Amino acid sequence: MLFDFLRRLTVMIVLCLAQVLVLNRIQLFHCATPLLYAYFAIIFPRNYPKWAILLWCFSLGVIVDAFSNTPGMAAASMTLIGALQPYLLELFLPRDVDDHMKASAAAMGMGNFMSLATLMILIYCVVFFTIDLFSFFNGLYWLGCVVGSTLLTLILVFTVENIRK
Repeated sequence: MLFDFLRRLTVMIVLCLAQVLVLNRIQLFHCATPLLYAYFAIIFPRNYPKWAILLWCFSLGVIVDAFSNTPGMAAASMTLIGALQPYLLELFLPRDVDDHMKASAAAMGMGNFMSLATLMILIYCVVFFTIDLFSFFNGLYWLGCVVGSTLLTLILVFTVENIRK
């Protein structure tokens, strides 16, 4: 139990530092920013307590908000995908899988993991940039931010997943 807590805390700190110190400075075409810390919500195992997922995701979102000057945007988006993660994970798992299986490309297969990651990151980016712009008057800019950030984040998620293998 303590080992799991320390491992999650280490992953959270590494993702937060990578986002705040490096990835926030990357902006492709002034709209697409990689949001790698959303990967943290994807990798929770099956049957992990829902309240714990929400708490972990909200905590990471608040920390990223504090260092990125995005008041509440990351916290709200992370909390939403943290709440959806157990249900979305069940969509992409076979029924006869272990109760404590971790969400990863090695355990789920690359196709199922890619589908899960794409859906969760897309939801995250839609919510994040909708809160950021708080308007649909500039729809093309919003769409560019959502699509660009989703693609950049997915590239980084699959890179990290291949390194983890």
